[in-house]
Amino acid sequence: MPEKVIPIRPAPAFREAGASAPKAPRYAGGAFADTLGRSLRDLRISVTDRCNFRCVYCMPRDVFDEHYTFLPHSSLLSFEEIAKISRVFVGLGVEKIRLTGGEPLVRRDLERLIAMLSELGVDLTLTTNGSLLAKKARALKAAGLKRITVSLDSLDDATFKAMNDADFPVAKVLEGIEAAAAAGLAPIKINMVVKRGVNDTHVLDMARHFRGTGHIVRFIEFMDVGSTNGWRMDDVIPSAEIVRRISAEFPLVQADPDYRGEVAERWRYADGSGEIGVISSVTQAFCRDCNRLRLSTEGAMYTCLFGQSGHDLRTLLRSGASDDDLRDEIVAVWRARGDRYSEIRTAETARASKVEMSYIGG
Repeated sequence: MPEKVIPIRPAPAFREAGASAPKAPRYAGGAFADTLGRSLRDLRISVTDRCNFRCVYCMPRDVFDEHYTFLPHSSLLSFEEIAKISRVFVGLGVEKIRLTGGEPLVRRDLERLIAMLSELGVDLTLTTNGSLLAKKARALKAAGLKRITVSLDSLDDATFKAMNDADFPVAKVLEGIEAAAAAGLAPIKINMVVKRGVNDTHVLDMARHFRGTGHIVRFIEFMDVGSTNGWRMDDVIPSAEIVRRISAEFPLVQADPDYRGEVAERWRYADGSGEIGVISSVTQAFCRDCNRLRLSTEGAMYTCLFGQSGHDLRTLLRSGASDDDLRDEIVAVWRARGDRYSEIRTAETARASKVEMSYIGG
């Protein structure tokens, strides 16, 4: 039997109460970029490390089992702390905030946080597995959420269960998508992680089902995020192959990106019945335009989805740091950023220990 893989907790080593750290250089204002000239525009916030699914590419059950110890509530950033940090990020030029997890809708009273963040005037979105969406869609919209992305890896119940390892019917996720559309959380994006030999034969079914609905399906290459999902290059279906499969039945025409740094490559149906997207982190790296920073469940900044360590903001927050102090720290971290993992990925780096996606969001 193979040795059980132990997931990496969010690094950094958080400082103990009363411990001090060197102050970041004072930020004098104006434009700033990382070492590769990339600006900061997108903040992704993980509000919980918990989830009611056990997707094989994110939280495999043999690791995140009934004995797994999740973070105590005291370690999580409070809504007030998240709002304070977000306000600083927006002041630095962030235009989009996405709430993730884990499964963000299992965080109690999340609507209160959404209401707080909606006052910042940015594009406020959320990614969910859809299991609680039918009950919460109207409240999320009323609180100020703009759009929503739903993870759905197959329309077939058996295949869906093989991917998410949870006894939850596809019909309930589809019900949540319809509730979100009715509430005005549109355009809705549906994310399908494609894994060879598991759900790759369902790509056309997914395209066919949502074509003409106004919803946008995004097909995601199976990625080596974290250290527990057993990633192998042989399991990856290249996005170019996905486009060929769909275009053979429903001709596609490539579309321009909506903005620089957009993760998904856009393709429109030639007959005008909508569009799809493909996310090609493995076969067509887009590091050169990456403008995203991630804030973990317990307040660490990660400058890459494939990061091995983060930067402690929680200690600063809980020691009474001013907005200026937080701003200095964020800018200093971003200016030192040189991440380009997907461009330099090798079999060796793919096996390296990396923080789990459930801590920092997808």
